[in-house]
Amino acid sequence: MAAVHKEVFVPDIGDYKDIEVIEVLVKPGDVIQPEDSLITLESDKAAMELPSPVGGTVRSVNIKPGDRVSKGTLILVAELAEGGAASAPAVTEPQGVAPPPSRAAIPVEPSPPKAAAPQSSIAQAVAEQEICVPDIGDYQDIEIIEVLVKPGDTVKAEDSLITLESDKAAMELPAPVGGVVKVLHVKPGDRVSKGTPILLLEVSGRVASPVQQPVETAATVAPLAAAQPQSSLIATAAGPTHQVAETRGRTPLPHASPAIRKFARELGVNIARVTGSGPKGRISKEDVQQFVKHSLQKAELPPATGGVGFALPPAPEIDFSKFGPVESLALTRIQKLSGPNLHRNWVSIPHITQFDDADITDLEAFRLSLKAEAEKRGVKLSFLPFVLKAVATTLKAFPSFNASLGAGGETLILKKYFHLGVAVETPDGLVVPVLRDVDQKSVFDLAAELAELSSRARGKKLRGADLEGGSFTISSLGGIGGTAFTPIINAPEVAILGLSRSQLKPVYQEGQFVPRLMLPLSLSYDHRVIDGAQAARFIVHLSSTLADLRRVLL
Repeated sequence: MAAVHKEVFVPDIGDYKDIEVIEVLVKPGDVIQPEDSLITLESDKAAMELPSPVGGTVRSVNIKPGDRVSKGTLILVAELAEGGAASAPAVTEPQGVAPPPSRAAIPVEPSPPKAAAPQSSIAQAVAEQEICVPDIGDYQDIEIIEVLVKPGDTVKAEDSLITLESDKAAMELPAPVGGVVKVLHVKPGDRVSKGTPILLLEVSGRVASPVQQPVETAATVAPLAAAQPQSSLIATAAGPTHQVAETRGRTPLPHASPAIRKFARELGVNIARVTGSGPKGRISKEDVQQFVKHSLQKAELPPATGGVGFALPPAPEIDFSKFGPVESLALTRIQKLSGPNLHRNWVSIPHITQFDDADITDLEAFRLSLKAEAEKRGVKLSFLPFVLKAVATTLKAFPSFNASLGAGGETLILKKYFHLGVAVETPDGLVVPVLRDVDQKSVFDLAAELAELSSRARGKKLRGADLEGGSFTISSLGGIGGTAFTPIINAPEVAILGLSRSQLKPVYQEGQFVPRLMLPLSLSYDHRVIDGAQAARFIVHLSSTLADLRRVLL
């Protein structure tokens, strides 16, 4: 029984037209069964795999990744398995689309006799051809994200040369002719437009004498002969034009949409290093985020985030028990969560700390004078609510301290609200609840709210919303001691204020030394956003406000 060839077309896929092929799952010679997946398509909304309506052997594949198809587009030609003709459903030839006469399913028969000619009678002419970027629509200065060939590579017509990516799409540019790459004019990162030279190609023009072909090869070439020039028939007979998955041994591009690629670039992530969790290894936004989390845990901060740009050497494992008795304690949950964040902030943000002393002698006297009124309100009026009010006033005068860097690191987001975080010590470690709209509340309101948040923090009853939305943080060690320290910035904030223990110090005033109560201030700031002069003015303004709280009314 003569073998029968059957063409398989794209079936009815709804309203989708010109949908992109992101993966070809078969190649010539593969044996397929009905319902085996042939290609994967992806639109703006969904990805889909098209199954085979027949079983048999793939003889030729007519599309490649990057092609755009619609209902009726020819996918491949298959040689049906025995009895396969009877089981082939009608969808192989879509309704309303008449197949070209030369592509009808034909039985394999011997070619008619041809005049004898020697196998080697092929005349060759070698010429060099400059390959340029073709018409790519309205795109101008589009970035090259990958160069897929190198000098010395042999390419065939339709082999991909470079990959371009705009904000909306990624595309591979194919070779218009086959040949050997002599000179490469572009590299990844270059921007090109229509007419930009890509490479110099040494083209071999071939004119073939009639050659007796094997029966099976002649049948394979027949469907393609009408669409190809005679000079390409020998290359087609030697192997299919369109390669599947890999070309010349190169690794295929990771499956990710342009939006995901852009997201990865903004985070400084090499998309080729991310493992996709979707169908056929497709990369999602969550996969990129997981890669970043894993990298931070291994101290592999990418340069784009301001990190060290290389993997830190692992800490040596030491058996301390050989030096004496030891005890092993597990870190608390708060320590496990805050540790990686603190490490990231310290490594990725250029910290500078400005120190000063604020004269709070008069402020302390004012606080003590309000003690009776605070007791009537049922609150304990500590020094911290006064600092909160002074900080809110200073932030209004210096808005760049009440800000965050944009995701790309090129914009500064100024916040019009004043939500201040306060570090609270708990048995399990430090937490930072947030007091909202500090500028709109009295010191008594702030004292009551601070007491409530501190109590809930120690009782492990804080809600997620209590820890979010801070624009500036205060860390106070005044009740413990110390003269100064360098607090770590609580990203995405750009500054943090540290308070140490106030002390009576002799201060020279009006020709004599007088005792004054001085509060040490430690201001750490992100040097990418704030320079030293701004920081000095900020801390001087804050010191002046604490020295005379009437400035809050100005």
